[in-house]
Amino acid sequence: MNMAIEILIKNKIRELRFFAGEMTQKELAQKAGVSRQTIIAIEGGNYNPSLELAFKIADVFDVSIIEVFTYERTETEKRNTKA
Repeated sequence: MNMAIEILIKNKIRELRFFAGEMTQKELAQKAGVSRQTIIAIEGGNYNPSLELAFKIADVFDVSIIEVFTYERTETEKRNTKA
């Protein structure tokens, strides 16, 4: 068996929007210069933003990028399918 490294990027966008006066996804999208669908995908963990966009989102909330995005690195076993 081989070990595979997986990286899971998590974010606190929903929490930050809440503490920013219940900022809507649309408002965040406008301030960051992207579509609401992009914010939905990032917030839901279905899309990882570019580094530039990650910094823009952090800037909207006036926090550092590490206060918005974190990552977990895990090793998982992966079966070798070759006989």
